[in-house]
Amino acid sequence: MAIATIDGLEIAYEVIGDGRRVWALTPGGRFSKDYGGVRATAEALAAQGQRVIIWDRPNCGASSVCFTGESESAVQADVLAGLLRELDLGPAVIAGGSGGARVSLLTAVRHPDVASALAVWWISGGVFGNIGLAVTYCGPSIKAAWTDGMEAVANLPEWNEVVTRNPSNRDRFLRLDPHEFISTLERWMSAYCPQAGQLVAGTDDAAVRGLSIPALVLRSGASDPHHTRATSETLAGLIPGADLVEPPWGDREWVERMDAAAKGEALFDRWPLLVPQLVEWSAARLPGE
Repeated sequence: MAIATIDGLEIAYEVIGDGRRVWALTPGGRFSKDYGGVRATAEALAAQGQRVIIWDRPNCGASSVCFTGESESAVQADVLAGLLRELDLGPAVIAGGSGGARVSLLTAVRHPDVASALAVWWISGGVFGNIGLAVTYCGPSIKAAWTDGMEAVANLPEWNEVVTRNPSNRDRFLRLDPHEFISTLERWMSAYCPQAGQLVAGTDDAAVRGLSIPALVLRSGASDPHHTRATSETLAGLIPGADLVEPPWGDREWVERMDAAAKGEALFDRWPLLVPQLVEWSAARLPGE
């Protein structure tokens, strides 16, 4: 594992493979690059002649926590762009699922110089899906800061990994003013609330229509309440020339992965199944690389 300093933050990353085509792979949730399925997907891509960067976003894994900016996803997208520039690995195929899909889309929209193409799956959306994100990502920390202060926030189970793997994060939490912290998280929470002209939280539809790179959108399952099929289909319609394709799994994949996660398996264990599709698509859409 290597560490880069981007915008004053410690960002943990690894580069896997030495191929010419570069991929930036981003997991969902606040899961790290070491969460089940992420590294396996990168290694499978590398075995197909690709080069892949996996990384811990701010507030994930061994990277620094950061509570600034218009939204958590925007902060992470800006850091990914900075990381690719720092490592001279752009432009890259920006790829990810669930929260990683949102960060990938934001990266491509906000920083077109680092993106050669976009590949996304499990795109969060819909009223239920977005409101759930707002509560999940922001609610417990707001409540803890409000009632008991920043030490209580640092002790929350959801921050255990970042504090354990990067002990300096505890000091970062404790240095924060609780009122400013609450204000930031309420702003982040608001970014997830459904808004006209924003299919994907924090990203204006007009900006998505302005993308001019190849894009692959995998259709979500009709059974998935968090990453609705309508969100994936509408996103593919917004991006000029995007390819909307069926994923290599059944309609109930997300539901089944959630059930498996409750039994101790990883949500992303089956992501390596995407690799043949991703490689074939990128070869066809980026033949000159």
